[in-house]
Amino acid sequence: MTTTPPDNGERRAALRRLGLFGLLARWEEVRHLEWLPSVIEYEQSERQRRSLQRRLHFARLGSFKPLCDFDWHWPKKIDRAAVEELSSLEFLTEPANVVLIGPNSTGKTTIAKNLAHLALLGGYTARFTTASAMLNDLAAQDSAAALNRRLRHYCRPALLVCDELGYLSYDARYADLLFEVVTRRYQQRSTIITTNKLCGAPHNKFNAERIVMRGLLPRDPADRSAWGSCTPHNRV
Repeated sequence: MTTTPPDNGERRAALRRLGLFGLLARWEEVRHLEWLPSVIEYEQSERQRRSLQRRLHFARLGSFKPLCDFDWHWPKKIDRAAVEELSSLEFLTEPANVVLIGPNSTGKTTIAKNLAHLALLGGYTARFTTASAMLNDLAAQDSAAALNRRLRHYCRPALLVCDELGYLSYDARYADLLFEVVTRRYQQRSTIITTNKLCGAPHNKFNAERIVMRGLLPRDPADRSAWGSCTPHNRV
């Protein structure tokens, strides 16, 4: 009976990735030792766990209902297939943007948080914020250098979730800041926007739907971002 020899090349590469240069320098002494594969596995697992913890902390998702408990019958109209397709995270590789449009309490935030959580589990970085929190943070910066640092903070993650866009009225300064974030991320990193602006919400000075569409929609009609909509049942 023959056994497959260990792939020493893969093990050496793993030691190099993990920074275990002491073992790498003594490769001829340790390469046949039985505990070496276990050490590599332990280090990889622990680093993956710590990396996920850091990304979860940075993401600020808070609590949310998993999609397996989502009531798909509550929104009167929702494209479940589109949401499930988004769960594959292919939109992050394009990168494409997602706009979830619907009235209050139709599950837009729940869907957005679940997509962000899936991205984190898939090794991506993500950040969740409400539109008002992000724009207030940016507007509070007292110098151009400070503003640029905060803009990089919101532009760095592979996925930015901007929740409740258009729920409050903002002046032109806030609209400019939003457009700056959208422009910097466009075709570089994915953004998820949740908004009620196209579902009968009162018009406000921010005119959020025009800002979002101008920044997020692709310039080439063949290059389409993902869109979703939610419409609630009529309450008695």
